[in-house]
Amino acid sequence: MKVLTVEARRSAGRILCSTIFRSGGRKLLARGHVISEEDIRLLETEGMQEVAVSELEEGEVGEDAAAQTVAHAMACGALELQPAAAGRANLVAMEPCCVLVDDDLLKQINCLQGIGVSTAVNFSFAAAGQRVATVKSAPFVVAQSQLDAVLSTLKQRGPILQARPIRHPVVAVLYTDAVAGDRARKMFECVMQQRLERFGLEAALVRSSVESDPELPRALQSLLGSRPTAILVASSTSPAGPEDAIGRAMMLAGCELERFMAPVEPGNLLLLGYKDGIPVISSPGCWRSVKPNVVDLILPPILAKYRVSGWEIACLGHGGLLG
Repeated sequence: MKVLTVEARRSAGRILCSTIFRSGGRKLLARGHVISEEDIRLLETEGMQEVAVSELEEGEVGEDAAAQTVAHAMACGALELQPAAAGRANLVAMEPCCVLVDDDLLKQINCLQGIGVSTAVNFSFAAAGQRVATVKSAPFVVAQSQLDAVLSTLKQRGPILQARPIRHPVVAVLYTDAVAGDRARKMFECVMQQRLERFGLEAALVRSSVESDPELPRALQSLLGSRPTAILVASSTSPAGPEDAIGRAMMLAGCELERFMAPVEPGNLLLLGYKDGIPVISSPGCWRSVKPNVVDLILPPILAKYRVSGWEIACLGHGGLLG
Protein backbone atom coordinates (compact mmCIF):
# COMPACT_ATOMS: atom_id res chain seq x y z
CA MET A 1 0.00 0.00 0.00
CA LYS A 2 1.23 3.44 -0.92
CA VAL A 3 0.52 6.53 1.16
CA LEU A 4 0.15 9.69 -0.92
CA THR A 5 -0.55 13.31 -0.15
CA VAL A 6 -2.98 14.78 -2.67
CA GLU A 7 -4.92 17.98 -3.10
CA ALA A 8 -8.24 17.80 -1.29
CA ARG A 9 -10.14 18.96 -4.39
CA ARG A 10 -8.80 15.95 -6.31
CA SER A 11 -9.28 13.32 -3.61
CA ALA A 12 -12.74 11.99 -4.53
CA GLY A 13 -12.82 8.19 -4.48
CA ARG A 14 -9.60 7.93 -2.46
CA ILE A 15 -9.26 6.18 0.90
CA LEU A 16 -8.18 8.18 3.92
CA CYS A 17 -5.21 6.62 5.67
CA SER A 18 -5.69 8.56 8.91
CA THR A 19 -8.58 10.18 10.77
CA ILE A 20 -9.17 13.87 10.10
CA PHE A 21 -10.28 16.09 12.98
CA ARG A 22 -11.87 19.51 13.01
CA SER A 23 -9.93 22.39 14.49
CA GLY A 24 -11.82 21.98 17.78
CA GLY A 25 -10.80 18.33 18.06
CA ARG A 26 -14.03 16.67 16.88
CA LYS A 27 -13.76 13.91 14.31
CA LEU A 28 -14.55 14.97 10.76
CA LEU A 29 -13.74 11.89 8.68
CA ALA A 30 -12.60 8.46 9.91
CA ARG A 31 -9.62 6.42 8.77
CA GLY A 32 -10.54 4.19 5.86
CA HIS A 33 -13.33 6.49 4.69
CA VAL A 34 -13.81 6.79 0.95
CA ILE A 35 -13.84 10.49 0.14
CA SER A 36 -16.91 11.81 -1.69
CA GLU A 37 -17.59 15.14 -3.41
CA GLU A 38 -19.52 16.23 -0.32
CA ASP A 39 -16.51 15.36 1.83
CA ILE A 40 -14.32 17.56 -0.36
CA ARG A 41 -16.60 20.52 0.36
CA LEU A 42 -16.34 19.76 4.11
CA LEU A 43 -12.55 19.65 3.87
CA GLU A 44 -12.43 22.94 2.03
CA THR A 45 -14.77 24.50 4.59
CA GLU A 46 -12.31 23.42 7.31
CA GLY A 47 -9.48 25.00 5.35
CA MET A 48 -7.74 21.74 4.48
CA GLN A 49 -5.99 21.84 1.15
CA GLU A 50 -4.29 18.43 1.23
CA VAL A 51 -5.10 14.98 2.61
CA ALA A 52 -3.15 11.76 3.09
CA VAL A 53 -4.69 8.87 1.19
CA SER A 54 -3.83 5.24 0.54
CA GLU A 55 -3.42 3.61 -2.82
CA LEU A 56 -3.55 -0.11 -3.47
CA GLU A 57 -0.60 -1.80 -5.08
CA GLU A 58 -0.59 -4.89 -7.23
CA GLY A 59 -1.56 -8.02 -5.27
CA GLU A 60 -3.57 -6.10 -2.66
CA VAL A 61 -7.32 -5.93 -1.92
CA GLY A 62 -9.01 -3.09 -0.08
CA GLU A 63 -10.17 -3.78 3.47
CA ASP A 64 -13.89 -3.35 2.72
CA ALA A 65 -13.81 -5.51 -0.41
CA ALA A 66 -11.87 -8.25 1.43
CA ALA A 67 -14.28 -8.33 4.39
CA GLN A 68 -17.34 -8.40 2.15
CA THR A 69 -15.91 -11.14 -0.06
CA VAL A 70 -15.23 -13.41 2.91
CA ALA A 71 -18.61 -12.65 4.50
CA HIS A 72 -20.34 -13.64 1.27
CA ALA A 73 -18.36 -16.89 1.01
CA MET A 74 -18.48 -18.03 4.65
CA ALA A 75 -22.23 -18.34 5.27
CA CYS A 76 -25.53 -19.48 3.83
CA GLY A 77 -29.19 -19.41 4.73
CA ALA A 78 -31.54 -16.63 5.80
CA LEU A 79 -28.86 -13.94 5.92
CA GLU A 80 -28.22 -10.44 4.64
CA LEU A 81 -24.75 -8.97 4.21
CA GLN A 82 -24.43 -5.45 5.59
CA PRO A 83 -21.17 -3.54 4.96
CA ALA A 84 -19.87 -1.67 8.00
CA ALA A 85 -17.10 0.81 8.70
CA ALA A 86 -13.34 0.23 8.77
CA GLY A 87 -13.05 -3.10 6.97
CA ARG A 88 -16.02 -4.83 8.55
CA ALA A 89 -18.92 -6.77 7.10
CA ASN A 90 -21.87 -7.95 9.19
CA LEU A 91 -24.17 -10.89 8.56
CA VAL A 92 -27.71 -10.27 9.81
CA ALA A 93 -30.60 -12.73 10.12
CA MET A 94 -33.44 -11.97 7.72
CA GLU A 95 -35.98 -14.04 9.69
CA PRO A 96 -36.08 -16.05 12.94
CA CYS A 97 -33.47 -18.76 12.64
CA CYS A 98 -31.04 -21.08 14.37
CA VAL A 99 -27.34 -20.34 13.94
CA LEU A 100 -25.23 -23.39 13.11
CA VAL A 101 -21.46 -22.90 13.36
CA ASP A 102 -18.65 -25.19 12.21
CA ASP A 103 -16.34 -24.48 15.14
CA ASP A 104 -13.33 -26.36 13.73
CA LEU A 105 -13.54 -24.50 10.43
CA LEU A 106 -13.97 -21.18 12.23
CA LYS A 107 -10.76 -21.82 14.19
CA GLN A 108 -8.94 -22.83 11.00
CA ILE A 109 -9.99 -19.63 9.21
CA ASN A 110 -9.02 -17.46 12.17
CA CYS A 111 -5.54 -19.02 12.15
CA LEU A 112 -4.98 -17.57 8.67
CA GLN A 113 -3.68 -14.05 8.09
CA GLY A 114 -5.53 -10.91 7.12
CA ILE A 115 -9.08 -11.79 8.22
CA GLY A 116 -10.87 -12.35 11.54
CA VAL A 117 -14.34 -13.89 11.84
CA SER A 118 -16.57 -13.76 14.92
CA THR A 119 -19.94 -15.50 15.16
CA ALA A 120 -22.86 -16.11 17.46
CA VAL A 121 -22.77 -19.33 19.49
CA ASN A 122 -23.58 -22.59 17.73
CA PHE A 123 -27.26 -23.60 18.10
CA SER A 124 -28.25 -20.10 19.22
CA PHE A 125 -31.55 -18.49 18.27
CA ALA A 126 -31.47 -15.28 16.22
CA ALA A 127 -34.41 -12.98 15.71
CA ALA A 128 -34.98 -11.17 12.43
CA GLY A 129 -32.54 -8.26 12.14
CA GLN A 130 -30.07 -9.69 14.67
CA ARG A 131 -26.38 -9.71 13.80
CA VAL A 132 -24.98 -13.25 13.82
CA ALA A 133 -21.44 -12.74 12.48
CA THR A 134 -18.86 -10.06 11.73
CA VAL A 135 -15.88 -10.29 9.40
CA LYS A 136 -12.98 -7.88 10.04
CA SER A 137 -10.07 -7.38 7.68
CA ALA A 138 -6.58 -6.10 8.41
CA PRO A 139 -6.42 -2.27 8.22
CA PHE A 140 -6.49 -0.74 4.74
CA VAL A 141 -5.47 -3.74 2.66
CA VAL A 142 -5.28 -7.53 2.61
CA ALA A 143 -2.76 -9.36 0.46
CA GLN A 144 -4.49 -11.15 -2.39
CA SER A 145 -2.61 -14.32 -1.43
CA GLN A 146 -4.04 -14.15 2.11
CA LEU A 147 -7.56 -13.62 0.82
CA ASP A 148 -7.15 -16.49 -1.66
CA ALA A 149 -6.06 -18.80 1.19
CA VAL A 150 -9.23 -18.00 3.15
CA LEU A 151 -11.49 -18.44 0.13
CA SER A 152 -9.81 -21.69 -0.88
CA THR A 153 -10.36 -23.15 2.59
CA LEU A 154 -14.01 -22.13 2.55
CA LYS A 155 -14.48 -23.65 -0.90
CA GLN A 156 -13.00 -26.95 0.27
CA ARG A 157 -14.72 -27.13 3.66
CA GLY A 158 -18.04 -25.40 3.05
CA PRO A 159 -19.65 -22.58 5.04
CA ILE A 160 -18.63 -21.64 8.56
CA LEU A 161 -22.12 -20.51 9.46
CA GLN A 162 -25.64 -21.48 8.46
CA ALA A 163 -28.74 -19.49 9.37
CA ARG A 164 -31.40 -22.20 9.35
CA PRO A 165 -34.89 -20.63 9.28
CA ILE A 166 -37.46 -21.41 11.95
CA ARG A 167 -40.72 -21.34 10.02
CA HIS A 168 -44.03 -22.14 11.69
CA PRO A 169 -42.89 -25.01 13.93
CA VAL A 170 -45.58 -27.12 15.59
CA VAL A 171 -44.65 -28.03 19.15
CA ALA A 172 -46.40 -30.85 21.02
CA VAL A 173 -46.17 -31.23 24.79
CA LEU A 174 -46.69 -34.37 26.85
CA TYR A 175 -47.06 -33.87 30.61
CA THR A 176 -46.40 -37.01 32.66
CA ASP A 177 -46.55 -37.95 36.33
CA ALA A 178 -46.39 -41.17 38.32
CA VAL A 179 -49.88 -40.54 39.76
CA ALA A 180 -51.76 -38.20 37.38
CA GLY A 181 -50.69 -36.44 34.19
CA ASP A 182 -52.77 -33.34 34.96
CA ARG A 183 -50.70 -32.88 38.10
CA ALA A 184 -47.59 -32.41 35.97
CA ARG A 185 -49.46 -30.05 33.67
CA LYS A 186 -50.46 -27.83 36.59
CA MET A 187 -46.86 -27.83 37.82
CA PHE A 188 -45.11 -27.09 34.54
CA GLU A 189 -47.48 -25.44 32.07
CA CYS A 190 -46.66 -21.86 33.10
CA VAL A 191 -42.90 -22.37 32.65
CA MET A 192 -43.51 -24.24 29.39
CA GLN A 193 -45.47 -21.29 28.03
CA GLN A 194 -42.82 -18.79 29.06
CA ARG A 195 -40.05 -20.85 27.46
CA LEU A 196 -41.91 -21.23 24.16
CA GLU A 197 -42.87 -17.55 24.13
CA ARG A 198 -39.18 -16.71 23.74
CA PHE A 199 -39.52 -18.07 20.22
CA GLY A 200 -42.94 -16.56 19.59
CA LEU A 201 -44.57 -19.97 20.00
CA GLU A 202 -47.17 -21.78 22.04
CA ALA A 203 -47.89 -25.47 22.44
CA ALA A 204 -50.10 -26.53 19.54
CA LEU A 205 -50.79 -30.06 20.84
CA VAL A 206 -51.01 -31.01 24.53
CA ARG A 207 -51.57 -34.36 26.23
CA SER A 208 -51.28 -35.55 29.83
CA SER A 209 -50.60 -39.10 30.95
CA VAL A 210 -49.80 -41.22 33.95
CA GLU A 211 -46.35 -42.86 33.69
CA SER A 212 -47.48 -46.44 33.14
CA ASP A 213 -48.16 -48.91 30.35
CA PRO A 214 -50.11 -48.73 28.12
CA GLU A 215 -51.28 -45.15 28.84
CA LEU A 216 -47.92 -43.39 28.34
CA PRO A 217 -46.86 -45.13 25.08
CA ARG A 218 -50.38 -44.60 23.73
CA ALA A 219 -50.31 -40.85 24.54
CA LEU A 220 -46.89 -40.48 22.92
CA GLN A 221 -47.97 -42.42 19.85
CA SER A 222 -51.02 -40.18 19.53
CA LEU A 223 -48.85 -37.05 19.43
CA LEU A 224 -46.41 -38.66 16.98
CA GLY A 225 -49.33 -39.39 14.68
CA SER A 226 -49.97 -35.64 14.37
CA ARG A 227 -46.47 -35.14 12.87
CA PRO A 228 -45.37 -32.16 14.99
CA THR A 229 -41.99 -30.49 14.61
CA ALA A 230 -41.01 -31.71 18.09
CA ILE A 231 -42.47 -33.34 21.20
CA LEU A 232 -41.43 -32.02 24.60
CA VAL A 233 -41.98 -34.39 27.53
CA ALA A 234 -42.38 -32.63 30.87
CA SER A 235 -42.12 -35.28 33.56
CA SER A 236 -42.36 -34.84 37.32
CA THR A 237 -40.02 -37.82 37.89
CA SER A 238 -36.28 -38.15 37.34
CA PRO A 239 -35.30 -41.27 35.37
CA ALA A 240 -32.42 -43.49 36.35
CA GLY A 241 -31.92 -44.37 32.69
CA PRO A 242 -33.68 -44.98 29.36
CA GLU A 243 -35.19 -48.17 30.81
CA ASP A 244 -37.47 -46.10 33.05
CA ALA A 245 -41.05 -45.09 32.16
CA ILE A 246 -40.31 -42.34 29.60
CA GLY A 247 -37.59 -44.30 27.82
CA ARG A 248 -39.73 -47.44 27.66
CA ALA A 249 -42.64 -45.45 26.25
CA MET A 250 -40.38 -43.95 23.59
CA MET A 251 -39.12 -47.37 22.53
CA LEU A 252 -42.63 -48.85 22.52
CA ALA A 253 -43.74 -45.93 20.33
CA GLY A 254 -40.98 -46.82 17.87
CA CYS A 255 -38.44 -44.15 18.76
CA GLU A 256 -34.73 -44.59 18.18
CA LEU A 257 -32.91 -43.38 21.29
CA GLU A 258 -30.20 -40.95 20.26
CA ARG A 259 -28.74 -39.88 23.61
CA PHE A 260 -29.26 -40.24 27.34
CA MET A 261 -27.57 -37.66 29.55
CA ALA A 262 -26.10 -34.33 28.52
CA PRO A 263 -22.98 -32.68 29.95
CA VAL A 264 -25.08 -29.66 30.89
CA GLU A 265 -26.08 -28.40 34.32
CA PRO A 266 -29.05 -27.99 34.75
CA GLY A 267 -30.44 -30.62 32.41
CA ASN A 268 -28.03 -33.56 32.65
CA LEU A 269 -30.81 -36.20 32.56
CA LEU A 270 -31.81 -35.29 29.02
CA LEU A 271 -33.24 -38.13 26.93
CA LEU A 272 -33.44 -37.55 23.17
CA GLY A 273 -35.01 -39.89 20.63
CA TYR A 274 -36.39 -39.76 17.09
CA LYS A 275 -39.36 -41.36 15.42
CA ASP A 276 -39.54 -40.87 11.63
CA GLY A 277 -37.48 -37.70 12.00
CA ILE A 278 -39.60 -36.25 14.82
CA PRO A 279 -37.52 -35.47 17.92
CA VAL A 280 -38.87 -36.49 21.32
CA ILE A 281 -37.17 -34.66 24.18
CA SER A 282 -37.48 -35.58 27.83
CA SER A 283 -35.74 -33.16 30.18
CA PRO A 284 -36.83 -33.77 33.79
CA GLY A 285 -36.37 -30.84 36.14
CA CYS A 286 -36.09 -28.32 33.28
CA TRP A 287 -39.71 -27.19 33.49
CA ARG A 288 -39.65 -26.12 37.12
CA SER A 289 -37.88 -22.83 36.38
CA VAL A 290 -37.31 -20.42 33.49
CA LYS A 291 -33.59 -20.29 34.30
CA PRO A 292 -31.30 -21.46 31.43
CA ASN A 293 -30.93 -25.21 31.05
CA VAL A 294 -30.24 -27.81 28.38
CA VAL A 295 -33.59 -27.15 26.67
CA ASP A 296 -32.46 -23.63 25.79
CA LEU A 297 -29.37 -25.08 24.09
CA ILE A 298 -31.07 -27.64 21.87
CA LEU A 299 -34.52 -26.18 21.21
CA PRO A 300 -33.43 -23.66 18.50
CA PRO A 301 -31.96 -26.33 16.17
CA ILE A 302 -34.87 -28.66 16.90
CA LEU A 303 -37.35 -25.93 15.92
CA ALA A 304 -35.33 -25.34 12.74
CA LYS A 305 -35.82 -29.04 11.88
CA TYR A 306 -32.13 -29.81 12.31
CA ARG A 307 -31.37 -33.31 13.59
CA VAL A 308 -29.26 -32.90 16.71
CA SER A 309 -26.94 -35.88 17.12
CA GLY A 310 -25.64 -37.61 20.21
CA TRP A 311 -22.17 -36.32 19.36
CA GLU A 312 -23.44 -32.74 19.30
CA ILE A 313 -25.07 -33.25 22.70
CA ALA A 314 -21.72 -34.53 24.01
CA CYS A 315 -20.04 -31.37 22.71
CA LEU A 316 -22.24 -29.16 24.89
CA GLY A 317 -20.00 -29.78 27.89
CA HIS A 318 -17.73 -26.84 27.05
CA GLY A 319 -19.86 -23.99 28.35
CA GLY A 320 -22.46 -26.42 29.65
CA LEU A 321 -22.27 -25.15 33.23
CA LEU A 322 -25.25 -22.81 33.01
CA GLY A 323 -26.05 -22.20 36.65
